[in-house]
Amino acid sequence: MLCQNCGKKDATTHIKRIVNSERTEMHLCQSCAENMGYSDLFNDFGLFNMGNMFSNFLSDFPLAIGSNTKTVRCEKCGSSFDDIVTSGTIGCSNCYKVFYDRLLPSIQRIHGKSKHTGKVGFLMGEDAQRVSKIEVLKKDLEKAVEEQNYEQAAILRDQIKEAESEVEKND
Repeated sequence: MLCQNCGKKDATTHIKRIVNSERTEMHLCQSCAENMGYSDLFNDFGLFNMGNMFSNFLSDFPLAIGSNTKTVRCEKCGSSFDDIVTSGTIGCSNCYKVFYDRLLPSIQRIHGKSKHTGKVGFLMGEDAQRVSKIEVLKKDLEKAVEEQNYEQAAILRDQIKEAESEVEKND
């Protein structure tokens, strides 16, 4: 494939960008990639730190270090929002709930949206059981519809809605 910028050399660099849920891709030769600032992307790869990158997204928020107000901390891991901004890492899953209002703008900027719409992530305990129950119920619902057993399908539909609302309540 030829470079999409100059159209002369073979493309060796593939750039994928997602901004506000809109995906663009470019295939560039080495010199065009360098001219566009993509040449040193993974230099010092061993030193690459996702925490530093995430920290940059949160840097818009001023640190409250030394302020007179009491610092809010996550009751599970003890992290404060200042700790998250400084380290660039979230302390635990509960931090998302405790610091939701302050994390939301950064999450939206990074992902383009703030609600997960893809596959269900890692779940534990009762939530995992509910999700697997929902999957079984959905398969049963498909089978009932294929067999034109609409009474059973209606019952299964209601059970699915109830199980999904339980999972959402625990989010």
